[in-house]
Amino acid sequence: MTKVLFINPNKWGRGITHIWITSHAGILKKNGHSVDLFDATFYAKNWSIYENDYNTGNKQYKPSPYLSQVKYSESDVYVDLKKKINTYKPDIIFWSAISSHIHGEGEYVNIENGYVLLEKIKDINAYKITGGMQATALPENVFKKLPNIDILIRGESELVLLEICNKIRDNNNFFDTRGLSFKKNNTIINNKPQPIISNLDLISPYDYSLFEKNTFLRPYNGKVLNAVDYEMSRGCIYSCAYCVETVIQKYYGFNERAKSGAIKNFKNYLRNKSPKIIFQEIEELHKKYNIELFRMQDTNFLTIDRKTLIDLSVLISNSNFDIKLYIETRPEGINEKTINLLKNLRVDGIGMGIELASENFREDELNRFADQDKIIEAFRLLKVHKIKRTAYNVIGFPNQKEDSIISTIEFNKLLKPDNITVAFYSPYQGTDSQINGIKAGIFEDFESNVDSQLRSVSKDKELSKNKLEYYKSNFVELVAN
Repeated sequence: MTKVLFINPNKWGRGITHIWITSHAGILKKNGHSVDLFDATFYAKNWSIYENDYNTGNKQYKPSPYLSQVKYSESDVYVDLKKKINTYKPDIIFWSAISSHIHGEGEYVNIENGYVLLEKIKDINAYKITGGMQATALPENVFKKLPNIDILIRGESELVLLEICNKIRDNNNFFDTRGLSFKKNNTIINNKPQPIISNLDLISPYDYSLFEKNTFLRPYNGKVLNAVDYEMSRGCIYSCAYCVETVIQKYYGFNERAKSGAIKNFKNYLRNKSPKIIFQEIEELHKKYNIELFRMQDTNFLTIDRKTLIDLSVLISNSNFDIKLYIETRPEGINEKTINLLKNLRVDGIGMGIELASENFREDELNRFADQDKIIEAFRLLKVHKIKRTAYNVIGFPNQKEDSIISTIEFNKLLKPDNITVAFYSPYQGTDSQINGIKAGIFEDFESNVDSQLRSVSKDKELSKNKLEYYKSNFVELVAN
């Protein structure tokens, strides 16, 4: 038996059931290994940033009693982590990985935040292993900036970490495992990529038992519900220039794109759990933890295999579960047929990426092809059928000007969404937009502390940080006026 300590280095100060924790815990436990979790989320003294307060203040979120219901620790996060390591005595300390939860909720910087937590702790007698988007995109940059990491896992890491644990248990060398990057004699070794996980049922059921009750509480439209982050599928058929999904696509060799912005051979890239497995997991989470809200982190919900969605909708419709789903999809997938499917799946709210108003900018700069009329029609249809609509907007793209932000505000006035979010553009390593941002001189080749909800790292002189922060703080109010 190999002992693995997961670290959840979430700094947002609100519960996030990071999907990588549940998927890795499930597969390791199922194969006889020991797993424990140190969750840094609720450390008020020297860790949490309180993202919920920030985005309630700028009216992205409705006011809720969340903070009055959640308990925070006044202990020192570093002292408690050291105690956990000394008590548990893990063989491996692991943090950050890829799932469908690819960059939201501060996920992208988990690799850096986990490193900061461990950096102050001396004499750790365990392999420090991590993964995620940055490790997959540019392992050389990660080792340069975060030199005390022992091993990186690129791509999907559930089966790779399991193989490492099995080999440690059997006293076998694991450095030949595919998907690893590590340093040897001051040289970085990148092993061959591991196969993509083509059957997600192999790593189910996901295990949510490591989370404390605090973590399940989630503010949602002014209420506090028991909620989980959940994935039915992995992959997106589109190759938007700013999206970290393209990093995974490139890692697994899906490099060719059609004129529509979709990757070629996407059927081998999109994968989902079977309806039976999905329903079993939803049923257990609802009954065991009283989960009411399922925050689906699937990159594009309506490109999931249609038969899977239909079969699942029958199972959910025939159940007596008092649950609701919040999903993310693209507006062009919304029509009368999909509306009925979404209702049968008990979808309560949908987040859709508008990004910005200019169709030409989206196509020319972002490789995102979304017809303006279809966006407008999708928001209209959902309103008619009383499904809540959230418009996702982004400010600070490379080559974006202030008048683009103003026109995006006007476009949101036309759409009249139920909720509006606005994110700072984040230069995710390895994406085409990040490379363009470096060429334009507004980003460094490695930007630390990237968080699209909390801060901009742009050095654009025309669309300055002060301007971006102004629009982030006032975007919702400007739409309302």
